Amino acid sequence: MKVELQHISKRFGAVQANQDVSMTVEAGSIHGLLGENGAGKSTLVKVLSGFISRDQGSILLDGKVVEIKTPSDAIRSGVGMLHQDPLDFPPLSVLDNFMAGKPGGVFSDRRQAINEFRQLAEQFNFNLDVNERVGNLTVGERQQLEILRLLSLGVSTLILDEPTTGISASQKSALFAAAKQLAAQGKSLIFVSHKLEDVNELCDRVTIMRQGEVVGNLPIPCSDEKLVELMFGKELAPPVKPETRQQKLVLKLDQVTLTTDRLSVQLGDLEVYAGEVVGLVGLEGSGQQLLLLFCAGLLKATSGHIFVDGVKMTEKPYPAYLDAGIGYSPADRLREGLIRGLTIHEHVALRTPLKGWFVNWKETLQKTQHAIAMFRIRGKPQTKVERLSGGNQQRTQLALLPTPLNLLLMEHPTRGLDIESVLWVWQQLIARCEGGTAILFTSSDLDEIMRYSDRVIVFSGGEVSAPIAVEDLTVDRLGQMIGGRLGIKAVTASNQESGVRSL
Repeated sequence: MKVELQHISKRFGAVQANQDVSMTVEAGSIHGLLGENGAGKSTLVKVLSGFISRDQGSILLDGKVVEIKTPSDAIRSGVGMLHQDPLDFPPLSVLDNFMAGKPGGVFSDRRQAINEFRQLAEQFNFNLDVNERVGNLTVGERQQLEILRLLSLGVSTLILDEPTTGISASQKSALFAAAKQLAAQGKSLIFVSHKLEDVNELCDRVTIMRQGEVVGNLPIPCSDEKLVELMFGKELAPPVKPETRQQKLVLKLDQVTLTTDRLSVQLGDLEVYAGEVVGLVGLEGSGQQLLLLFCAGLLKATSGHIFVDGVKMTEKPYPAYLDAGIGYSPADRLREGLIRGLTIHEHVALRTPLKGWFVNWKETLQKTQHAIAMFRIRGKPQTKVERLSGGNQQRTQLALLPTPLNLLLMEHPTRGLDIESVLWVWQQLIARCEGGTAILFTSSDLDEIMRYSDRVIVFSGGEVSAPIAVEDLTVDRLGQMIGGRLGIKAVTASNQESGVRSL
């Protein structure tokens, strides 16, 4: 189905999110929508999918003007949207979610729904169990479920909003294969992203937005330099990471084993020094998050001990970890890092120690304004955090971290961020390292791991490698280790000198 957006404008208060935006997506094509965080991409596709009403402009489907005011209108018109955080019901089964939105809903013929689901899943090589609870699925599997549900509702245009955020490499490959298959069937796809490599790999054409306006419309492939220039209006260079490792021992693990109902990870011994950056890599669910949660005081070990700045922290409560100068930034910003319904100002107030019985709102407002300016958050003190773009939510999380810190634990610190925001985040993290903060972070971006880590720990199939000096690694070797080839020699002279005995 051919999609035409003509002269779309949308304003939120003082913010002009879309200004006279026009875009044409041909049937049987994958059209990229590229731009930095806050450029207006999500607003535009939410107008098309009925989640936001436009102020001005027209929507044409196969040459006919249509009125799309609600998501139901969009579905009836053949337009469906896969959100960055899939809209599903985690407590319900895969089958119940698949049947949601159908005439009769969950009371429809379940046997017929199972047959339809399995036929669609087989068509795209999606391996999903109809009886599994959605809350147990990964983000990539939830995306696959939502795609199947939308296709069963008859959509001819599928919008993919930042779909590669938070999914594994194998799930990304499956997603791209499905997208190409749908385009070959004559469906049109809009691929919203800020990732140049994804757009160049998948799309036929790309529209670039900056500050709410269209600044380019180009065929793909296109050089990264050209796309970056259009997205940001300038060239970008990654920050240079200096040698920041110091002699002070910040974190020590002594024969630690972590166990959940799904996984048991033997971490052994580990020493991490002030100013050092240790990257944790592996497929999702391989144990990286367990290590971070344990070091943050949010998970108890089955055995072993943890020392922070020379103090034994084993079995101490979570507030003691905060007092020890440990900060934790989770990947799921709105579920674990921030609180829906609260403003930026209210978040700062929650982080500010009380002087007496009441909050000093004047003082916390000044702190909020300072944080917004310093961290370049595109929002106001009264802006609720769920109204911020993903990049600005991450900036808000960083602004809420105390200073100074002994140890900073981060899950996917740049997930969902555009190039400029990624570079800015790492400038802030490197500055913390120069001040003596040690950083442990997870990332699915191997280039990011290689660029910013001093040492890397690989998690694969329940096994954990020894820390490896980054100069002894290549992206290819790292990929092989993630895939299970941990037998590649992992302990180096650098590791031994840094005090690592085993891991």
